[in-house]
Parts: sequence; structure tokens; C-alpha cells
Amino acid sequence: MKLLLTSAGVQNPSIRDALVELLGKPIAESSALCIPTACHPMGGPASAWRFITGQSPLPMCGLGWKSLGVLELTALPSIGEERWVPWVREADVMLVAGGDATYLCHWMRQSGLADLLPSLRDTVWVGLSAGSMVLTPRIGADFVEWQSAPDDRTLGFVDFSIFPHLGLEPDNTMAGAEKWVAEIAGPAYAIDDQTAIKVTDGAVEVVSEGHWRRFPS
Repeated sequence: MKLLLTSAGVQNPSIRDALVELLGKPIAESSALCIPTACHPMGGPASAWRFITGQSPLPMCGLGWKSLGVLELTALPSIGEERWVPWVREADVMLVAGGDATYLCHWMRQSGLADLLPSLRDTVWVGLSAGSMVLTPRIGADFVEWQSAPDDRTLGFVDFSIFPHLGLEPDNTMAGAEKWVAEIAGPAYAIDDQTAIKVTDGAVEVVSEGHWRRFPS
């Protein structure tokens, strides 16, 4: 897949330009599916509603898409792949909400979406916080909120981890990122809300109008 891994959505013109480049056409000509699943354990139904309707201050669903649908992963096992897989394949982009990355990881596996992703070569994945972190190898114990999570491991579609919301006090400081990366023990990026990581054919590019730091392995 083509990945745009953000901390807080499409916050500035640079990230928006990167999104359009990945889509290969204007946003207004692109069909989107939004995935609110990660919202449920932390933000609850009001958070999911704000994400879906574009009422959130984290720009994702309100960017002016040609069409926008909702793909709730917890429902997919009861629908059947013959129904929902075509919906995913027809979409140009998936917009994945933040919240709890381990809960999202669980339902990506349970639903079958995780197994489908490698075949979606032309689809763009736009993650927001946990929606970005879920594709990394590990998120670190401090970001695990879901009580049923066995550990902090996630899907590992990329080979680096992400520390989001850099600069937000009191927890997401650079000192906090340095402590976190010592636990991760692998390559990682700390990114603020004006930063995204673009991944195309394995090539990684940081898109930023803010602050970020790369931690080598």
C-alpha cells in the first residue's frame, strides 16, 4: 500500500500535497472509506461521530472527498468477506482514526483486513495517531490502553515505530520520546502534529511543517 502516517491528520498544505500525490488525482475525485474502530475504547461514540462527520479538529473525513463510507472493523466478521472485500478494493483511500492501536490491531486481524492489505497496491492508507502506529512493529508500553492487549506489538507493515504528538505536554515531550525509544529498541520517529511520514514502495519520506526526530536502531 501507499502510506501517509500522520500524528493528527492532514494539518497543513505540505501533508495535503503529499496525500494528493499518493492518490494520483484530486481529493474531490477520490473515494474514501473511514475506519473509526480505534476510537471506541478511548474516545467512545462521540469521538467516532466527530471523526466520521469531519467535526474533529484533526482533518481527515472533512477534506471534500468524492464519496465517503464507514468501514467498522468489529462488524466485518459477521458480514462476510464476499461483501466487504469489494468495498475495500473499490476505495481509493482508507482514513484510519486514532485511539487505541492495540485494539485496532486486534480487529484488523480478526476482520481479515490485515491479511488483505498487502494486495492493495494502489490504495492509500492515511493513519491518524493510532491509525498510523498500528502499522509499526511496536508502540511501546506507555501507549497500550486496551486491557486485553497481550503486549505492545502491532502489525509491522513498516520497520519503524512512531511516537506521535511530539511537544504536547506533559507526556509527549522529547525527553519522553527518548525514554520510549530506549524501550522500543528499534528505528523510530518522533513526530509532532504538523508532520507525517510518507511510505511508497518502501521509500520513507518525512513531510513536515513542524518538528520531528529520527531515532536510528
